[in-house]
Order: sequence, then C-alpha cells, then structure tokens
Amino acid sequence: MAPDSYKGTLTAAQVCEIMRRAILTKLPEAVIDAIPMADGGEGTIEAIVASSNGKVIELDATGPLGAPVRSRYGAIQYEGERCAVLEAASLFGLPMVEQEKRNPLRTTSRGLGDAIRAALDLGFRRFIIGLGGSATNDGGIGLLAALGVRFYNGGGEELYGFGEDLSELERIDWTGLDERIGSCAFTIASDVDNPLLGRQGATYVYGPQKGATAAMLERLEAAMSAYADVMKKTTGIDLGGTPGAGAAGGLGFALLHLGGRIVPGARVVEETSGLKARIERADWVVTGEGCSDGQTLRGKAPFHIARLAEAAGKPALLVSGSLGRGWEQLLPHYAGCFSTVTYPAGLDEVLRDAEQNLYTAVRNAASLIGRL
Repeated sequence: MAPDSYKGTLTAAQVCEIMRRAILTKLPEAVIDAIPMADGGEGTIEAIVASSNGKVIELDATGPLGAPVRSRYGAIQYEGERCAVLEAASLFGLPMVEQEKRNPLRTTSRGLGDAIRAALDLGFRRFIIGLGGSATNDGGIGLLAALGVRFYNGGGEELYGFGEDLSELERIDWTGLDERIGSCAFTIASDVDNPLLGRQGATYVYGPQKGATAAMLERLEAAMSAYADVMKKTTGIDLGGTPGAGAAGGLGFALLHLGGRIVPGARVVEETSGLKARIERADWVVTGEGCSDGQTLRGKAPFHIARLAEAAGKPALLVSGSLGRGWEQLLPHYAGCFSTVTYPAGLDEVLRDAEQNLYTAVRNAASLIGRL
C-alpha cells in the first residue's frame, strides 16, 4: 500500500491504516507493507521520516504572514549522510492563512530560510525540501533574505521578502549569504514543472488559489519578471525557464540558485523508502489520493506508483476520494480505478464519512482480489 494523503481529510499514514484494516477483513492471511507517500506537499516530512526510521525536530520559524509559527523538520539518514527534510506546507502552507487574509503580496517564504539555518546549526549539510502547498508568490526572496542575501529598493532600503517587495527590487547583494550554504546539497521535491514566468508560470497558474485577483496577477507577474532580470544581471545565469522554477510561487527559482536539484517528490520518497524493491516483492499494489484526474499524470504520487508497479509486472489499484475530469486517461495504468464516494453528497457529508467510505471501497476491492 502506497497512498498519498487525501488532502484536508486523511493523512497518508491514516489512509494506510484504514486500507490495512479493510484488506485484512477479506484477506486475513495477507502480508501488508504500508508506505505512506507524498509528492512534495503536505505530509512529505511524515512520509519520509516514517519510511526511513527518522525523527521529527520542532523549531520556531517565520510564518507566511511574517509572524512566528511553531513548525518542524525531519531528520533521517540518506545515502549515508544526515539529512534534514523540510516542506513549504508546514512553514507557510496555504491552510495556515485564513481565507480572508490570503494575499500573495503579503506572504513570505522567509520561514524556510529560518529552518535551513536551524538545521545548519545542528550540523546538517544535506537537505530534502518539499515545495507543494505554499501560500507564497515571492520568488523565494524571503528564503534568500533569511539566509543572508540582501535585497534593496531604489532608495537603498533593504526589503524583507514579501511578495509585494518584488515590485520595488532594484539591487541584490549575495555577499552576505551564509557561507555554510556552499557545502550543502539541496534536493528539491516538487510535483510541478512550471517555469517561473508566463501563462504556465508561478503567478498565473497558482496565484488565484493563493488569493490573487486579476489585477494582482498582472502586478505580480510584472514584478516577478523584473526580479528575474535583476537576478540574471547579478548572477550571470538565467534559470527562469527551468522546469520547476515556478514551484511554490517561485521558491524553486531561488533554490536553483543555491545549487538545488529538482526531482519529482514521489521519486524522493521512493529513494528514501526503498519503494521499488518493496513493490517487486508484492503481489498487488494499492495507491490513491484525495482526487484523481488528468493532472495525476503530471507526476503525482499515485501515477509514479503505477509506473513502478507496471515496470515490476504487478497489478495496481487506484482508490481515491473522487475521480475528476480526465480520470479516464488513468485507466491504462491501473487494474482498476475506484472512487470512495459512490452517492450524491455534500462536502460536509463527504468529509464526515471519509474514513468509512475509504474502508468500504478497499474492502470491496480486497473481496474481488480474493476471488481471482
């Protein structure tokens, strides 16, 4: 079992436990290997820590609106080294900002820089950073500012690192960057491949869900473009078109300038958990997520699982909260695609009955497997 979380309803670990109970009801002799998945968004820390026998470390960091928040990061052994696992969702995730306060002009990625510095102080030099689910669109200047990079407006005033600061940016000074960064390796876990700019970039694709109005989108895009120009002039390299640069409101762009390597989030969990070998030992593979649709094919965890299962010659089942537009494109990759909701229902009812609906759907799938 290798499901992602059912966003806003059940964590991946909870999904695994419900699936386990449902399968054993119909297949009591089954040997179950549970691997909670994530693709770089909410739950990435928990998934990697759980699959790697790591631990969670708490810390105080700057939240999405600039006020302190209590957050956490994971500590694991990865390829023989100590590695810190961080995620944007736990530092400045969208659910951390009340609906009426969502405004990407007034959010910052500064908390990620705080968390990196805290891990550096404990001797970590290797990092896995999940970028999904952020409330920010600051191009990563908050992160960089917390690490010592200085951003100035035309009047020579230093900018803090909010989204609105991009429109004032005139000059970048890298000389204050924490010198320890030079000895670090950053693996950037992201499930999107958007560039920094344009109609498929950070602002236009993800800005609306973070509270941006149409007028705000134009302002942010113009400011992000100017920021990319200043960054290119300062560093001599152009990374704006790199796939994934637009992740987390341009946070991918900033991490690329720190030497980061962008990889699909699900692949990171695969590497840290030994997922490939565990799938090869299985007879069946079960995965799922909150909603599966055509976008699942763009690197989401359940599709990554399906491809691994296909390569190993193992049948895979997809059991998700719902099947959305374009879900038929998934059929060639699974032995079956199932929705846990099988009747007309309002959102409140669906959320209330999420556990029971998932249990019933997986129990029915297990019953079918038992008859084959």
